[in-house]
Amino acid sequence: MFNLKKKEDIFYDLFDGTMEKALEAANALVELLENYTDVDAKIAHLKEIEHECDLHVHKVLKALNASFVTPIDREDIYMVAKEMDNIVDTIEEVANRFVLFHVTSIREEAKVMSHLIVECVFELKCLVNELRRMKKSKILKDKVIEVNRIENVGDVVYRNAIKSLFENETNAIEVIKWKQIFELMEASLDSCEDVANIIEGVIMKHA
Repeated sequence: MFNLKKKEDIFYDLFDGTMEKALEAANALVELLENYTDVDAKIAHLKEIEHECDLHVHKVLKALNASFVTPIDREDIYMVAKEMDNIVDTIEEVANRFVLFHVTSIREEAKVMSHLIVECVFELKCLVNELRRMKKSKILKDKVIEVNRIENVGDVVYRNAIKSLFENETNAIEVIKWKQIFELMEASLDSCEDVANIIEGVIMKHA
């Protein structure tokens, strides 16, 4: 007998694989900031992760183009894949700035934000993994709320970091460097929240 369910499962499998790469990228960023040595090698490793994530996203889009039946709306699949890709892209952009800007030491706020990115990506990974069981799951809504909560904490850290930067940093070049780094880190958290919000909409459609 044909098993249509298994064909549909490819999207969930690819989502799970993409989030594995996102979590790997987030942890690699923490490793870079907490142990700021061998910077070029660590950034090169992060670039490899970003490339692997791109491959997962391309597979999602290829499967989307080839599928007549999808487990959730095609637009939602596209948007989830796009925002997952944005998470990893912005993490890699953060890492690249440390070489591009010749950063020699890491600000504590950046370390805090990197750990928040890991927490947010981990919760989002759990949320995405649960999506295939959305009609039976008891934790989907709680995971959405948790992703939003962590992103809100990140907003506070980001605002305080920018405030401190402009109040205490006398070197204008350092202000420019770190303002952009903090903005990219916040953008990564925003992308996590965007994925969670799209999934929340999916849950409501299928309730």
